Amino acid sequence: MTKLSVNINKIATLRNSRGGNVPNLLQVAKDLQQFGAQGITIHPRPDERHIKYQDAYDLKNVVYTEYNIEGNPVKKFMNMVLEIKPTQVTLVPDADDALTSNAGWNTIKHKDFLKEIIQEFKNNGIRTSIFVDPTIEMIEGAKETGADRIELYTEAFAHQYGLGNKKGIEPYVESALRANELGLGINAGHDLSLDNIQFFKQNIPDLLEVSIGHALVAESLYLGFDNVVNMYLNKMK
Repeated sequence: MTKLSVNINKIATLRNSRGGNVPNLLQVAKDLQQFGAQGITIHPRPDERHIKYQDAYDLKNVVYTEYNIEGNPVKKFMNMVLEIKPTQVTLVPDADDALTSNAGWNTIKHKDFLKEIIQEFKNNGIRTSIFVDPTIEMIEGAKETGADRIELYTEAFAHQYGLGNKKGIEPYVESALRANELGLGINAGHDLSLDNIQFFKQNIPDLLEVSIGHALVAESLYLGFDNVVNMYLNKMK
């Protein structure tokens, strides 16, 4: 079974835009798990423009499913992860000013760097995953780092699928097959949505986990508007 981990960065963005604590990030995390989410994902960035570092610590006492923390392993990020000890850490090579994740690791060029970091996380009982593009060389490089899993960067698939090109799945299938051969677990994320998730899931063998945030929150706004508008109308009758 493929697990759904919900990325709650956008909830934090909405909260931060107004100040205060609405929506309540911790309550949303609790509710999402009650609704059936099998994990919570956060991706704190150095400028804390959405998830704040304190949020990461606070969520430790709230997330009882799987807790996945994503980010670039700079010193501050590493110290936080080692203190919190989440279920999984996903290493993403974001620049400090990146709007969103836009590339996977070059696991060959950065092998020694990643290997050292991954070993430290694994020594502390934290499952490790590396964000990678769907190329065989990067999958094989990920294996050399000692990572437990890879997270396939799915933006290219989502874009091609939106254009009607279902062949955009092919590099992901090939990468997944190679990862399976190497004994690497397979996660996936970025621009997966209600429109494309079923096709992706049906074609990727042994997909363990997907992390979905932006699309899920945007879809929830529309799928929930009808209920909320009518709740207001009923309150004002």
